[in-house]
Amino acid sequence: MQHIRNFSIIAHIDHGKSTLADRLLEFTGTIEKRKMREQVLDSMELERERGITIKMQPVRMEWENHVFNLIDTPGHIDFSYEVSRALSAVEGAILLVDATQGVQAQTLTTLRSAQALGLVIVPALSKVDSPLADIDSARAQMAKLLAIDPNEVLLCSGKTGEGVEGLLRSIIEKVPPPSSVSENGTQPAVQHSSAPSRSLIFDFQYSDHQGVIVYLRVMDGTVKKGDALEFSVSGRNFNVLDIGTFSPAPLSRAQLTAGEIGYVVTGIKESGFARVGDTIRPKGSRVEPLAGYSEPRPVVWASLYPESQDDFVGLRQALERLRLSDSSLSFEEESSGMLGRGFRCGLLGMLHLEIVTERLRRESDISLVVTTPTITYEVETNDGKRRSVYSPPQFPEFGDIKQVWEPFVTAEIIVPSEYLGATTTLLYTHEAVVETTDAFAEGRLMIKVVMPLRELMRNFFDKLKSATAGYASISYELRELRVADVARMDLLVADELVPAFSRIVAKHRAYEEAVAAVEKLNNILPRQMFATKIQGFALGRILSSKTLPAMSKNVTQHMYGGDRTRKMKLWAKQKKGKEKMKERGRVNIPEEVFLKMVKSD
Repeated sequence: MQHIRNFSIIAHIDHGKSTLADRLLEFTGTIEKRKMREQVLDSMELERERGITIKMQPVRMEWENHVFNLIDTPGHIDFSYEVSRALSAVEGAILLVDATQGVQAQTLTTLRSAQALGLVIVPALSKVDSPLADIDSARAQMAKLLAIDPNEVLLCSGKTGEGVEGLLRSIIEKVPPPSSVSENGTQPAVQHSSAPSRSLIFDFQYSDHQGVIVYLRVMDGTVKKGDALEFSVSGRNFNVLDIGTFSPAPLSRAQLTAGEIGYVVTGIKESGFARVGDTIRPKGSRVEPLAGYSEPRPVVWASLYPESQDDFVGLRQALERLRLSDSSLSFEEESSGMLGRGFRCGLLGMLHLEIVTERLRRESDISLVVTTPTITYEVETNDGKRRSVYSPPQFPEFGDIKQVWEPFVTAEIIVPSEYLGATTTLLYTHEAVVETTDAFAEGRLMIKVVMPLRELMRNFFDKLKSATAGYASISYELRELRVADVARMDLLVADELVPAFSRIVAKHRAYEEAVAAVEKLNNILPRQMFATKIQGFALGRILSSKTLPAMSKNVTQHMYGGDRTRKMKLWAKQKKGKEKMKERGRVNIPEEVFLKMVKSD
């Protein structure tokens, strides 16, 4: 174990983590230079398209008689749970800061998480080769943040490979080798490799041929191919079909010893028997489980319905399979009178929702109807009953509500001082209360605010970036519930309520929201054979209304000869038919309309 170093790279989004990981793999010879490609650890098609890391990815590197286990982590705040799991499996972290941007809000959040776990921090600046790099300023920011000498901050470039060797040597010197854990799972104590094995599960992968593949960090003992093991929580037994490490492709090995990170093929092809944070131990063993992870807390909720009810079972299977690789996803079955059977999904943010729905479409080829995302509210009705509501259609009628509570957040925003005015205006429109405003670094301010989670999810990130020309950054933490002044807003299409379009809005903005939603739906809904009324309903009354005209052309091409009265008779007949359709007809709302209504303008 003395030659093993386990570490992660943590940083704000787009600060060069994946590119630096490429250079580390190249420098250590883990991947031949001719086989290299950009963002090699971002294996999902979506990651490569968007240029962001969505899933953590472990990889083993060997250099100068040392073994380095790197777990590359996402940078976006929606995937912070991925970061927390990765940090629990390592002893050190490279804190990477873009020399052209300096310390950002998410940098602070991930740093606090690493420090809370007692990890050794190796500070480094990326993109030092850029002509826009302000190395002295960024170094000073990191030195102040970590209370160290500025010269201790390493300089590197993921593009040119500059500083990579120095970074590896610093990891060898500063990051301690792994040690086994004691029986109570809290105090470090070096144990002999013959001790009963205990391994911490930090991720999953599913294979049609091999079943569930568990990603783990061996804490005690040794795990070998053929071992009979069990999951401590469920008690489910299995034999190790294969075991190995990532280079970055899976590489089969005879065994994994304490301190190593790798995978175990279980051969089990059903879900629900294991979870992230569980302990794998020998079958029938009484060894105490390791301390796991806290359960992820959903931030937003959205319902997913298959466009065809024939795909309902397929959607369930797709969600169960997706949850094996995304443990922060939760779902439960629900039904709607208009949309049929579907699933209510708990997610960590709007980007997480977008990624989940896109993965379902691509990996399972299922057309989806996605409802408007919402958060969890506590509602007390006039009869004194209090319950949690996380679906707008379940929200009580306006006259039945006595009190509503909603979650608030504490947000930290780092912004250049010249954009303070625009940021303050935006905060006001999103009901944020500024607690403190402090000088953070040269020409930048840190604004600490408290605001409703509902307002944060109302496209606040994109609006903040637009208001500050992309320079602002934000991180947030959930706080307690507070009294809310909100109501449910529904959209009626041809006098029929469409649950997927319902949403919870602030009462003082109900009229504005109703007008905007009706106008948007009127612009994107295809014309029907009859005139279609679209109405916005809230606060017990209709607040906005528009009528989508019917297809205007009357079909008379087949009529030749005779006077105009023949056509007039046919037009009158068609008009009666359209009136009958208006009374009895059902509006067909395509899948893309639901998707456009969910997405912010």
